[in-house]
Amino acid sequence: MRTIKIVADSAANVTSLETADFSFAPLSVRTVDREFVDDIHLDIDGMQTYFDTYKGRSQTSCPNVSDWLEAFGEADDIFCVTITSGLSGSYNAACLAKELYEGSHSDKRVWVLDSLSAGPEMTLIVDRLEQCVQEGLTAEEIVPVITEYMQSTGLIFMLESLKNFAANGRVPMAVAKVAGVLGIRVVGRASDKGQLQPLHKCRGEKNALSALIDELKNSGVSEGKVHIAHCCNPQGAESLGHLVQQHFPNATVTVSHLRGLCSYYAEKGGILVGYEKK
Repeated sequence: MRTIKIVADSAANVTSLETADFSFAPLSVRTVDREFVDDIHLDIDGMQTYFDTYKGRSQTSCPNVSDWLEAFGEADDIFCVTITSGLSGSYNAACLAKELYEGSHSDKRVWVLDSLSAGPEMTLIVDRLEQCVQEGLTAEEIVPVITEYMQSTGLIFMLESLKNFAANGRVPMAVAKVAGVLGIRVVGRASDKGQLQPLHKCRGEKNALSALIDELKNSGVSEGKVHIAHCCNPQGAESLGHLVQQHFPNATVTVSHLRGLCSYYAEKGGILVGYEKK
């Protein structure tokens, strides 16, 4: 019987699964004097405290080929989920690792899935893969199921700051300056190409949360899973969860903390929402 393994990079915010073999490859955040590896040992609160006062340059680094090969292990069939290729080289590195792995193991296969997203939408994809494995599907049966599922998920966000996105060239500096104005939150989504797409500039968190609900409605959400992940904003995440339940009473809402890489980009107060649509 062929073994199936699920792997992801750390932008999925998943470190283990209950019913499926799983490993993750860590991304990292670097400054001139520190490196924060997004593994199980990372002190996420400590990293945030560091960046509260740090004024220098910083950048992120994706897993390299050897990191991915280590995550693959010795499984027969591997499903690998990466952060969007629109923001990171993680997908390309995973594809190179796939070539090497399959080249040295003629009987093994790797499917690399570009999430075109990050954080909680990736979490949903990993969860769906786990469900497929739990149901006893073969790898060949999983491929069309997960391909179709990835067309039915989305990501929206609320950010208080875009400083780190701008520092890494992910958004124009002019857009980041708007978010830096006191009380302004930027609400947006992951585009179809997996890039940051700001949609609204909202004054105050209450208005921003209302805009998130409107975006969920516009996306066709009515039931299914809505996964809210936050960076140092449990009250905002809880308030959004209550709003989701009010507007979409048949939805299943879960809340979690963002891990290192996503916390770095979301910054304090940020909220990311992965959801299933019709």
